[in-house]
Amino acid sequence: LCCCEYVDRRGERNHLAACCCDCEDLDEGCERWLTCKSLPPGALERIVDTVADRVRVPWFAGAVKVNLSLVPPLVLLPVLLHVAALHFLLGLVVLTSLPVVVLWYYYLTHRRKERTLFFLSLGLFSLGYMYYVFLQEVVPRGHVGYSQVVALTCGLILMLAALSQAKKDPGYLPVPTSGVKSLHQGLPSKSVRGSSNGLHSINMSGAASGRAVNGEAKGYSRMSAEELEGVKKDWCAKCQLVRPARAGHCRLCGRCVRRLDHHCVWINSCVGEQNHQAFILALSFFMLTSVYGITLTLHTVCRDRTPFVALFYCPGAYSDYSSALSFTCVWYCAIVTAGMGYILLIQLLNISYNVTEREARLALRDNTGRRLLGGLVIDTGQYNRGFLCNWGHFLSLGSSPLQHSAEDIV
Repeated sequence: LCCCEYVDRRGERNHLAACCCDCEDLDEGCERWLTCKSLPPGALERIVDTVADRVRVPWFAGAVKVNLSLVPPLVLLPVLLHVAALHFLLGLVVLTSLPVVVLWYYYLTHRRKERTLFFLSLGLFSLGYMYYVFLQEVVPRGHVGYSQVVALTCGLILMLAALSQAKKDPGYLPVPTSGVKSLHQGLPSKSVRGSSNGLHSINMSGAASGRAVNGEAKGYSRMSAEELEGVKKDWCAKCQLVRPARAGHCRLCGRCVRRLDHHCVWINSCVGEQNHQAFILALSFFMLTSVYGITLTLHTVCRDRTPFVALFYCPGAYSDYSSALSFTCVWYCAIVTAGMGYILLIQLLNISYNVTEREARLALRDNTGRRLLGGLVIDTGQYNRGFLCNWGHFLSLGSSPLQHSAEDIV
């Protein structure tokens, strides 16, 4: 392939010059639109798939496909923030509509069980653009020292480092081989009970089992009949494996994850046993860096007021375009920080009670948990061992499990 050629989704060789041609569904859709006729079922989805497949850029080994979900944040965010800086009312409309649009897109993709890079690209580009505005509009005013710029930069670097760790393997369970699958598929039907979440619970009496450590299942080992008695394990019909305690199946990733907490759209990955600590670190560094950057900017734009008062009352904010853009970015950061702060608060409360988001949702559905602190946390009581023990257990997550032989696993 030359740099302008690619292999399309049908496996045929195509060229960038022909990317807007040869789409029968698009031609038919235009004809029906001109004649005021409705599109046939599935035509719009096929058109979108074709357009998404043809959005590519030239590269050395052939044209590279561009994910369409990356484009809107890169284009719309700077435009909307610059429009919001033109007038106070425009800023009010833009900053009110942005969270609504983001929430609408989240519920749309969540309902369709789709993975998207929109939220990850929005978060990363927001960080980069806010940092750029800070260096271009706030620092040249001379009220921010070099040490403060270095501190803000270090906080940003630490947050990105923690985010890169959170993007790694959350603790996916290994996909079993065909032999193990057939072994589980051959289990007697009387040992399988239907459950309300569409999975099956299996009471194993002589098979492999995960040994519980601090309420968690770590690895697989051979256990006696006395130890296995009464131990409940979940069989995942999609992954064809027996899940250890607190593991769950993510319908977006299509994999089972150890101690699954939730699927986070902001990192486009699950939060589980292996990356939960890095996820909390990334949120914490983001909160500290964002609050520090907001404080420095407000001290520069509104020097005679405290940051909290200046956030709501700053008469000179729209005196010039530079101040207006800085003040608009401060409010955008404040909205995002408030949302992330709520997520961090829920996470810290869940850790304090040793409960995951998945377990809290299941407890609410089955009405088996207690609502505490005004409903902010759901205590299932199953793994709660006290504040200090719960945090000690969380800080020990991700430690390497004991290695077992293939015979023990089977």
